[in-house]
Amino acid sequence: MSEDTKTPDFESTLAELEALVQRLEKGDLSLDESLKAYERAVVLSRACQVSLQEAELRVKKLTQDGVLEDLESEDPDDE
Repeated sequence: MSEDTKTPDFESTLAELEALVQRLEKGDLSLDESLKAYERAVVLSRACQVSLQEAELRVKKLTQDGVLEDLESEDPDDE
């Protein structure tokens, strides 16, 4: 979990989502269990989407601020 927000990080959310998908694919859950697993999977999927969108915005901001270009110009192989 992220310490500053107390929310699960992307990797743990994705791992839980993948585990739920595997359980659903097995097909041995009851209808009620399947519905609960599906509902949880939707929540986890949305959380992953939000995390990815936030990461994309951070990368765009860094690129717009010129940070990535500055890092690329400091390539250690150039020396």
